[in-house]
Amino acid sequence: MANTPQAKKRARQNENSRKHNASLRSMTRTYMKKVQAKIDSGNYEEAQTAFQTAQPIMDSMVNKGVFSKNKVARLKSRMVTKIKALKSD
Repeated sequence: MANTPQAKKRARQNENSRKHNASLRSMTRTYMKKVQAKIDSGNYEEAQTAFQTAQPIMDSMVNKGVFSKNKVARLKSRMVTKIKALKSD
């Protein structure tokens, strides 16, 4: 346990930011699952729309430090590849 006042405050701040980041992470994952569901359904237009909704949210999570830049880039790349495959079918 923290002993100094500043360490106690830091522990409180860390707990609050952990809860906030968990909420943001969960929200982002929900949007990613929506895109994946549209891809699985095989509808190109709906998948494209869902991706366009999720993309700025994923990018903002990078700026907030919730996800790393490379992870989001990798996930977006894989989603785009799957969506493009729907169009060619």
